[in-house]
Amino acid sequence: MRIAFDVSPLSHPLVGIGNYIRGSLGGLVEAAGGRHEIVAFAPTSPRGRRAIPAALDGIDADLRLWPLLPSHAVRVAWSRVGHPGVERLLGPVDVLHFSDWMYPPQRGGVRATTIHDLVPLRFPEWTTPRTRSMHGAKYRNAADTCDVIFCNSRYTADDVHAVLGVPEERLRVARPGRGRGLSPNGAARDLGRPYLLTVATLEPRKNLGTLLEAHALLGGEPALAFAGGEGWGEQPELRRPGLVPLGFVPDEDLPALYRGASVFVYPSRYEGFGMPIVEAMACGTPVVASSHASMDEACGEAAVRVEPDDPASIADGIRRALAESHDLRARGLEHARSFSWRTVGETFLRGYEEALERR
Repeated sequence: MRIAFDVSPLSHPLVGIGNYIRGSLGGLVEAAGGRHEIVAFAPTSPRGRRAIPAALDGIDADLRLWPLLPSHAVRVAWSRVGHPGVERLLGPVDVLHFSDWMYPPQRGGVRATTIHDLVPLRFPEWTTPRTRSMHGAKYRNAADTCDVIFCNSRYTADDVHAVLGVPEERLRVARPGRGRGLSPNGAARDLGRPYLLTVATLEPRKNLGTLLEAHALLGGEPALAFAGGEGWGEQPELRRPGLVPLGFVPDEDLPALYRGASVFVYPSRYEGFGMPIVEAMACGTPVVASSHASMDEACGEAAVRVEPDDPASIADGIRRALAESHDLRARGLEHARSFSWRTVGETFLRGYEEALERR
């Protein structure tokens, strides 16, 4: 097969979806074992022309980048106009796997995409107008045209079936793998005192305001470190005693930060999966996470679950995780071992091959 794989989001700093794209492409290349031709492509900004090759360093895929100044506008127009097909730019393809950022036209072959969550449809108040417009159009196109849709959890697949009406035979579950360097072995970050950690973009869905209330109930100890870029909406006040705002932390620095934390806390109200939960577990860090069902697969039986909108529940969960850290560490490490990017790549290949057979 000749597989065209859209990597446009890798032009931005790597967070959840970018990490999934990089990891799943690496897993696809590994699973293909040289038996298939894989072309990673993106119409992108000049910044993306630098960032995307850096993100894909070590992944043996043919990379095709088209640097464009109004890259977002071009991607939107290309998707909506439906011309030209990707074949005009890449040559014939057996599979087109597109990202959240666009739904480019094609003239033949299997059409595939990944849906990470349906937050813009289920909870539009937690997203920006641009996100709602971009993702809403992509979801509709995917439901109407894709031969196979990969979802990062069974929860998301069930959501896509219920909300978008996509038949089960066109859905495949491809849970995330573990990122690079995520293990309990290695340096641990020292912030000068014991600390709790949360990793999230500062936006309403991540529920950081409630976490601040829970931290106050603990008397401000241990310290609470925030790692994540500035998002949108009302921003929590992070400049007070006991809080350590770290801003955006590059991927390569996260493992040490996880290892140094006494407990990782993830109070998000809703996730497609919740990759930081598994990342923390893979580094040997006890985890406290919301009890919402969208995080069940990430947590397994290895995390303390709490009510996301109840500060007292979160505070009690942190106390329990501190008291049971040895057991939670062992269970978390075992659970994290079940996540592999190679498995994601194998799932993609099976999905493409089955779709080709149906055609």
